[in-house]
Amino acid sequence: MLYWFLHRIVVGPLLKLLFRPWVEGIEHVPAEGGAILASNHLSFSDSIFLPILLPRRITFTAKMEYFTGSGIKGTLTRWFFTGVGQIPIDRSGGRASEAAIQGGLRVLRRGDLFGIYPEGTRSPDGRLYKGKTGIARMALEAGCPVIPVAMIGTDKAQPTGQKVPTIMRIGVRIGAPLDFSRYEGMENDRFVLRSITDEIMYELMLLSGQEYVDVYASSMKKNVLKDTVQTTVQTVVDKAREIQEAATKATNKAREARAGATADEGPDPSAEAPEAPVELPTSPSADPAADAGPPAERRAS
Repeated sequence: MLYWFLHRIVVGPLLKLLFRPWVEGIEHVPAEGGAILASNHLSFSDSIFLPILLPRRITFTAKMEYFTGSGIKGTLTRWFFTGVGQIPIDRSGGRASEAAIQGGLRVLRRGDLFGIYPEGTRSPDGRLYKGKTGIARMALEAGCPVIPVAMIGTDKAQPTGQKVPTIMRIGVRIGAPLDFSRYEGMENDRFVLRSITDEIMYELMLLSGQEYVDVYASSMKKNVLKDTVQTTVQTVVDKAREIQEAATKATNKAREARAGATADEGPDPSAEAPEAPVELPTSPSADPAADAGPPAERRAS
């Protein structure tokens, strides 16, 4: 079978050699019979590292797009996700939750292990978020135990957005099985489902050492995205304002420089010089002798 071929010959030995993963509490995994493994969700690689450390096959759900791709890439993706024990789930619209629950119940009723992330999505910041109650409904309908599992360090080895994991040690810590048979027949009571889910998340918090946040991770992601968009828009507006202010300052400095240069050059030599003042003639003297020249040059009358 492809699963065991990848588990024991190809993927498993290679990852164990590179990442040297450790596991605690492996004895809590039952040797047979159906059980739900409820794990925190830090990284895409959670669904890869957990199966290679378990002696039994574990099945996860995965979105349908991983199984319907075309071309070489689509074929390899479908081959890989089928090989690592994931089943396709159509998660479009309101059918997503019900499809995942029914897929999990089919796995559990045939006596296999089913892996689920109660948070519903990867943690956006490494904290543990509020669990969704689908896991509680499955546990009651299938009548099986829930085994809490804490993934340690996968968010550091492969953060969101990083395609190739960084080689470092990965850990898995498995807790004691949780028995909810006392709630048998109450799978439609939303208060019971919430109580069971909260108990599971509490055990995950203790195992993982994560800070618990009593909101859904999906809601937090939406808020983060909204804040990111608002911050980006504000940054663009602030940058545009800075550019406008810088342009205004540059224009004013250019004007001041031109005005200073004009003042240093003095008057324009091409401009017309002002006309000299016109001197008016003096009035004639009253003494006739003044106009007759020196006395020696006078002739006798």
